[in-house]
Amino acid sequence: MSDNSLLSTGGFPAGDQYRGAMTQPIDPTDPTDSTEPLLEAALRTHTDYGVEKLEEADLATDPFAQFTAWLAEAAERGVYEPNAMVLGTIDPDGAPSIRTVLLRGVDERGFAFYTDYTSRKGRALQANPGVAAVFPWYTLHRQVKIFGAAQRVAPEDSEDYFSHRPRGAQLAAWSSDQSQPIASRAALEQKVVDTEHRFADADPVPRPERWGGFRIVPERVEFWQGRTSRLHDRLLFHREGAGWRVERLQP
Repeated sequence: MSDNSLLSTGGFPAGDQYRGAMTQPIDPTDPTDSTEPLLEAALRTHTDYGVEKLEEADLATDPFAQFTAWLAEAAERGVYEPNAMVLGTIDPDGAPSIRTVLLRGVDERGFAFYTDYTSRKGRALQANPGVAAVFPWYTLHRQVKIFGAAQRVAPEDSEDYFSHRPRGAQLAAWSSDQSQPIASRAALEQKVVDTEHRFADADPVPRPERWGGFRIVPERVEFWQGRTSRLHDRLLFHREGAGWRVERLQP
């Protein structure tokens, strides 16, 4: 399989042993059925990137224009959930935390997403606004890494976004005390039923006060393009006053 075909199909070369092992599902109840060959093959998987490059002359003048171009290309080339980003935060007690969220807006102000302000990430961002995020577009051999500070979006922005969510998602925002323990799935589903009754005549469902958006205001944005022999292209935008400075990082 060529590198070009990998990009079009989203595949990863893992060797005959890895591909062969994947054809037979592992039975965890069978003591003779071991995951060791599959695990060993997975740990030794190596893909040599290098189909595409990223040169300084190719960059847009600011990271937002460059990001939107790459995001549109990721969508066009079939990346699953191209707006999914891995978000790292620091809890009020200083412990790190990480999860995947969906990007819902990008412009010259920053990168916006929405959540429950009382969730673990909501409480973390309000205590420690420093944040890092990465868009892992594996099948394109690309990453975008963002470093900055999070701030709440304007209430009217949260209102507008919430009003356009599917009704089920609106009800879920009221029903779930995000990140808090619950006795069972049945208990969660009963909360949804209760919320449906509460807002049976409401269209749209109003936004809970505890729910809204954050915007990551970046100080640095790195664009990473995989290259052959692990000599990747890494171009980093640094905020400088009202503009941006670009530097190349060693891989």
